[in-house]
Amino acid sequence: MNKSPMNKEQSYQEMIEQLKSLIADEYDLIANLANTSALLNQFMDHINWVGFYLFKDGELVLGPFQGKPACIRIPIGKGVCGTAVARKETIVVPNVHEFPGHIACDEASNSEIVVPMIKGDTIYGVLDVDSPIFERFDSIDQHYLEQVVRFLIDHHF
Repeated sequence: MNKSPMNKEQSYQEMIEQLKSLIADEYDLIANLANTSALLNQFMDHINWVGFYLFKDGELVLGPFQGKPACIRIPIGKGVCGTAVARKETIVVPNVHEFPGHIACDEASNSEIVVPMIKGDTIYGVLDVDSPIFERFDSIDQHYLEQVVRFLIDHHF
């Protein structure tokens, strides 16, 4: 993404339009999550992992992603992903090394944003994005990544 907030917002808006047309006629969840993670990986600068964990049998299980191999299962309430689900809110972590109970799947990650995929009281999973840059994610990232998740939830559930 470009450095100025306006260009960053424009880039996100363009990405969301591409996402909408990319998955408009497809209803397979895994296929759409795979393309979404690839699209986010293409559009977002300074990230080293982007993907989804899906809620299955009371825990988060690795889903489609772009990046190095990752932790396969995350208990609810553990790490940033499990905490975002437990709190039912987006969590932006400027420095993952200061987050209590952080699960280090990739030692190169220094900041993280996790957006839970929740509709009503039903948990579907999370969108997780990691960066090697401290304080990489801001309110603009949060706003647009939450839009991505809302679009996916509305499209599938």
